[in-house]
Order: sequence, then C-alpha cells, then structure tokens
Amino acid sequence: MTTGIIENANSPDFGTSPAPNDLHLRLLNLTDLHMEIRAYDYFADRPTETGGLARAASFIDRLRQGAPNTLLFDNGDFLQGNPMGDFAVQAQGQGAAGIHPMIAALNALDPDAVTIGNHEFNYGLPFLQAALAAAGFPVVCANVATRPGPSAETDETLLPPFVLLSRRFTDQGGHPHDLTVGVIGLLPPQTLHWDRRHLAGRLHVRDIVETARALVPRIREQGADLVIALSHSGIETADDVPGLEDASLPLAAIDGIDAVITGHSHLVFPSPEFDGRADVDAVRGYLHGKPATMAGFGGSHVGVIDLLLTRRDGAWRVRDRRVATPAVPASGLAQSATERRILAATEPAHQGTLHYIRQPIGETRIPLQSYFAMLEPAPSVHFVATAQAWSMRQALRGTDHADLPLLSAAASFKSGGRGGPDHFTDVPAGAVAMRNVADLYCYPNTLCALEVTGESLLEWLEYSAGFFRRIENDLPDQTLVDRAFPSYNFDTITGVTYAIDLAQPARFSPSGTLIDAGARRIVNLRYK
Repeated sequence: MTTGIIENANSPDFGTSPAPNDLHLRLLNLTDLHMEIRAYDYFADRPTETGGLARAASFIDRLRQGAPNTLLFDNGDFLQGNPMGDFAVQAQGQGAAGIHPMIAALNALDPDAVTIGNHEFNYGLPFLQAALAAAGFPVVCANVATRPGPSAETDETLLPPFVLLSRRFTDQGGHPHDLTVGVIGLLPPQTLHWDRRHLAGRLHVRDIVETARALVPRIREQGADLVIALSHSGIETADDVPGLEDASLPLAAIDGIDAVITGHSHLVFPSPEFDGRADVDAVRGYLHGKPATMAGFGGSHVGVIDLLLTRRDGAWRVRDRRVATPAVPASGLAQSATERRILAATEPAHQGTLHYIRQPIGETRIPLQSYFAMLEPAPSVHFVATAQAWSMRQALRGTDHADLPLLSAAASFKSGGRGGPDHFTDVPAGAVAMRNVADLYCYPNTLCALEVTGESLLEWLEYSAGFFRRIENDLPDQTLVDRAFPSYNFDTITGVTYAIDLAQPARFSPSGTLIDAGARRIVNLRYK
C-alpha cells in the first residue's frame, strides 16, 4: 500500500498549507537492480513487458516533471544478478566505450549519488574498482574500510564515506535557495563473510548503526542541511544489536538523519508486509517517524520521498513528508530520452550477452524444473546438489577429509513467490545452453565444504523446515508456507533421508532466531 505521489510540485498534497518560502524536495530512488537494465529475460532468452532500469528511467523522468527540486539515488546491488553481469566479467566491459554496462546505464540515468551493496563484491575487489572507475556520479560507502582505525571516524575507507551535494533549489514562491544535502552509504557487515575469499585480509566492515552514529555529526558539522542515509539493509528489528544485517530501523532512530532509503530484502516499503512492527508506520512509510522507502528489486518500483522544508532558526527543517513506492507501469509509459540513452549505451553488452547465453554446453534427458520444488524433490535442485557433490569429491581427493561422508545442500532460487508467476526454472529435455545453467544457479557463489556434526546438520534442517507453517488437525484451508521465509533459505540436503512433521511448531524464525527450544520437526534423520 502506498500513499500516492505528488505529480505537481506547485500544489503538493502534504496535508498542510505550504508557505511561500517553504521548499518542496523530492527524493527518488532505486535499489537492488541486479543487472536488470533492459526488458529482457536472459534466462528464458525472450523480451519481457516489465522491469529493468531502462523502463524505470522513463517513469523517473515522469516523476521529475513538475518537481524541479529532485535528487535521484541508487541503493546498491547493481553489478550482479543475471547473465549480462556474468558476461561483463568475461568481457571486462563491453558497454559504451568499454564501460561496464550497468555503469554506462547509470551514467545515462545521471543519479546524484549511489552506494554499493554486498553483491558488488561477488566478482572480486579489482573488478569492482575497475567498474566504479568509470562512474560519472558519486559512489559512497562509510562502513567498508581498507585500513580500520580505532573508530569509524578514523577509518581509511574503500570509497568516500559520504558526499555533500550542493544544490540550488526553488521555494514555493519561486525564490532560489542553496542547500547542502549529505548522503552516507552503508551495507551489511556480513558482506565480509559472504565474499570472504575475495575480501579476507583486505577489507574490514563495521556495524551499520555504529558507523552512522559516528559520522552523521561530522556530516552536519561540514555543512549539511539534510542527511540522507542510503542503507543497503533491510527493515527487521528495532533493537540496536551489533552486527545487524537488516539495520535500517535502528539506523533511522539516529539524530541528524532526515530520511532513510532501504533495500537488500527485495521487498516494498511502505506496504502491509511490515504491519505490526514496533516503530514502523507501514502505511505512511515512516521508521521512527523518519520517511523511508524500499523500492523492490530489478527496477520494479521507484521510491518517492517528498519533503516539505521550512527555514527556522537559521536552519532548514522537515515540516512535513510524504512517502510512496509506486510500481513502474507495465504499459502506457512513453519511452523517454533517458531510456533511449540507456538502451543505446548497453546495446553492445546486450548483443554480447545473447551470444554468450546461447552457447550449447551439454544435454539433459529429463526436464529440469522448479514448479513444485518447495513441495517435493525437484530435478532442478537435485541436479545442482549432485553437481556440487561431484565437484567437491574431486577437490577432496588425497586430503584428510576424502573419506568423510559427503552431503550436498541446495535450494531453489526460482520458486515464484516474491519473484512473480514467471519466477521458475524450466529447462526442457534436450540441448542445454549457458543460459540454462545460469537459470539453474543464478548466483556467482563460491563452492565450499563445511565439516559438520550430526547435531549441526539437524539444526540446519530444523531452520529450513521453518519455511512451512504449522498445520493443525481437522482445520480446513490452512496456509502451508510462511511467506516471510525466502525460498533460497529452504535448503534440502542430498545424501541423508528425513521427514518433516508439520504438526509440530517451528524451532526457528525466518531470521534464524530460536523461538521454541523444545520444538522438533525433523524426524528419522538417517545416513545410509
């Protein structure tokens, strides 16, 4: 649920009557683009009607009309996500003038500032640095340090921790004013663990809230009239717990931050999905009373934060605010000049990606699909699990671990749900092309082996079993799946047999918190 959009800056519907010297500032934002630039599904090798940065650009241009005081941001996770991202690694660019295609697309969009997300590191630090070198916009991140100091203020950071944007805006009476907007970028500290092979010993990632609490006063001291937090982090708990992955809610509570742009979770805020959480207004779009958005993923939505600013006691203050996160229209949206520039800048990469995904690499005698992967053993998941085990068995030869039982954990990444009705894997029997492999496993993850005990394995499976809701006897029409539990966290483990008793309560929450120490759903766990 969104609260609408102000299309005309001259008559904003704030609920309060603007004074002539009040100023309306619109903040537009995207998040989690994941290389979705063009309306094309490279996994299925066919055009799509919706999605992508190029389509979102036309919508952004519409939202800019009538709102001359506008800033545009991207909130990270833009370099990885589909076969074009993988092709760009191999081709080292292939966008306009050899620039990475997403950077070329963002240059055409011309954002005011951008932060990075955890997936920017998937291809290694040198690749990230080379891609960002061509960016024609500020890229900020405050909590990733190349040389950590005693505190966040003394860290030597990989990127500038924040940027001060000096802009001339016009108030309701037509008078110009110079404003300085501080923009700080932040990402999950877990990034260091997720891409450990690329980052261990090279980077340090601080806690999100700790970093912001240290640096926001400095941003203010350096002249910022407003501070915007680009938080590549979700909205989970109000508790300020060190090391939170989804820390946008306690982040919003920090004095000096005026608005928070969130992401990482691929959800939409404001929306009913966040109803009932402490310090969250899921209707009006506030976190601790601060305006906030989360704009889906892949260019599906655009975050819109409208601020009514007033000058009081020598400083600009937020008098009123309004938040919306509208979906990019599937039809009736005229192609803007910005969209045309994005398409032109990425055409070489598009053609190169088509050639790349169509390369034949093998064949399958059975269909590999994921339509019922959450309900029964699925060929697509079993294929990945078997391939992982085969590869790891070769790697373990001649080591001390060669004779240990080898199990394989895999999950279905494409199982409908939040991804929509087309978000499934379906590889027909016959020739297998590179796009089919990318469809079966769409992330450039690192294959690794973990030595685990039987107890750890049991807990792992108990967490996965939290994907299902408890089923009560003799009650009709019960919901089977907990929609807060992402399908990619529902691991099945090949090499053991077990059953799941859904008459029992879940042992863990979707976030991994132990909620019922006496609960056990996994029964008859056996090896051979």
